Amino acid sequence: MFRQRVIHLLLISMILLTQPGCWSSKEIEDLSVFTGLALDKGEPNSLEREFDERGGSYQKHNKVTATVQIVPERTIGNSGKDGETPKTHFNNISETGDSLLEIFREFSIRQNRPIIGHHLKVIVISEDLVQQEKIRQIMDFVLRDNDIRPSCLIFLSEGRASDTLMTTEEEIPSFRLAEMVRNNFRTSKIMKGITLSNLDALMYSKQSFVLQNVIEAQGEVKFSGAGIIKGDTGHWIGNLDQHDVESIAWIKGDIKGGSIKAYDQSNDSITYEIKSVKSKITLNETEDKKISFHVAIESTGRLIEDWDVKEHSSSVGYFKELEKIFEEKLTQHINSLIHKMQSTYKVEVAGFGDWYSIEKPHVWKQIKDHWDEEFTRIPVTFDLKLKITDFGSTSD
Repeated sequence: MFRQRVIHLLLISMILLTQPGCWSSKEIEDLSVFTGLALDKGEPNSLEREFDERGGSYQKHNKVTATVQIVPERTIGNSGKDGETPKTHFNNISETGDSLLEIFREFSIRQNRPIIGHHLKVIVISEDLVQQEKIRQIMDFVLRDNDIRPSCLIFLSEGRASDTLMTTEEEIPSFRLAEMVRNNFRTSKIMKGITLSNLDALMYSKQSFVLQNVIEAQGEVKFSGAGIIKGDTGHWIGNLDQHDVESIAWIKGDIKGGSIKAYDQSNDSITYEIKSVKSKITLNETEDKKISFHVAIESTGRLIEDWDVKEHSSSVGYFKELEKIFEEKLTQHINSLIHKMQSTYKVEVAGFGDWYSIEKPHVWKQIKDHWDEEFTRIPVTFDLKLKITDFGSTSD
């Protein structure tokens, strides 16, 4: 009998131990959930200045202004449901200082509930701030904080980052930005999303990289090219335009969808819609140890738009003529990118270094710390083959 009781007690204990639970849990109703974080060059707003004048100041340097976007807890878990951005109110609050943790604690003496970043969707950093401070310093707290998910997306902004978290529409801007990244199956002007964990790896490698740029006007936002972060300094040094972002995607072969617009002999618009892309980077080395890169790109697509109504868009000869025009246009864009990387900014952000490290790992260890400089002296050639396979639905 005693033995049976012991067995029963052990079974009950094992069942209790396997039940889910959280000893440190807090009700979400007792917290302020923020889904967006904007980081700007330190500039206290009028409310902060008034608080300071009334005795609310503390010892600090105004290096960074952090803006958090707080949303009602009922919207969490509904983001992106049925492809729609949740429509409800939100509250943006800002604080300036020189420690993000201290800034977040300051929010606690301005709000009735402490903020929590478990559902943080996006972090937007202004170029001015990354030009002034190293990105590793700016992101140090964010990377250490267990409350913030490593899957949140990272962007740069040309203007004030806080402006990108405002809108004239009935939607939550941080949700909108996160959802916009998913449109990369429509256009190669949208980069593959860079998450916080991706950023950590990029910074650790000390190689230069790019982040999607966001611009704001009249309460709306738009992706516009990419900002360059120099690997050895951790500072923003300049921007690449939309065609440059597309060219990087072509070189990497990382394209889900998009188009090429060009002009025919009559200066009429023609558009090539991408169906597939294959890219192969080859590292060549001569007998005297001089290296070069060759990129072979193949693509199939359709002639989706042709403003020259006089032409017979279904003829093979006409297809060949337009294929050459599209190849020339893409060549111009890629050559422009290479020039910016090798001459204007002296950085490599198109994946050539990744390929080098795979092909020649022992040599890479010797040159990785000065790869940007090394890349400026390496010739890069291209072979582009675009094939028009159809011309969409037309009565021609």
